Amino acid sequence: MADNRNVLIVVGTLRKDGFNVQLADHVRQLLDGRANVSVLDYSQLPLMNQDLENPEPAAVAAVREAVREADGVWFVSPQYNASFPGHVKNLVDWLSRPLPGKGRDSAATNGMKATVSGAGGRTATAEMRAALDSLLEFVGVSVMREGETGVALSGESWTTGKLALSAEDEAALAAQADAFLEFIA
Repeated sequence: MADNRNVLIVVGTLRKDGFNVQLADHVRQLLDGRANVSVLDYSQLPLMNQDLENPEPAAVAAVREAVREADGVWFVSPQYNASFPGHVKNLVDWLSRPLPGKGRDSAATNGMKATVSGAGGRTATAEMRAALDSLLEFVGVSVMREGETGVALSGESWTTGKLALSAEDEAALAAQADAFLEFIA
């Protein structure tokens, strides 16, 4: 029986079966039976534009509500040019904005807890994780930086298109899952 904690996974790739989609599926399996896990659909978000804020677009309201209902948000993202993808920034920008006519405390990032993982090239998404952690902390998110996992894709993964995790990757992800469940308790 699943714990009553809710974990929302934000996948930072747009590829249907990209490595980070596969990594997010692995994270979901690690949390299975220990938390209620869902994946955020933010594909309909418009580009952040203050002219669109009031009235609040339905797609924005939906992602904000999903984040508010989560006890923790786990970002799983590739690294683009030593950072995170632009659509992830757009999501965080929308989440960090206060509700129309409300104060700063009404932002969905207020009280949010998060962690970050990623699969990518030889740096194992280190730059992306550092940049995303910094952005999240800037907008008021409590980030569990300690124990975040980066996966350096193997030659096998690049050849087959299938995420191949080493024993070390598996152990690091399991430890991150344990720590994150404690962090959001």
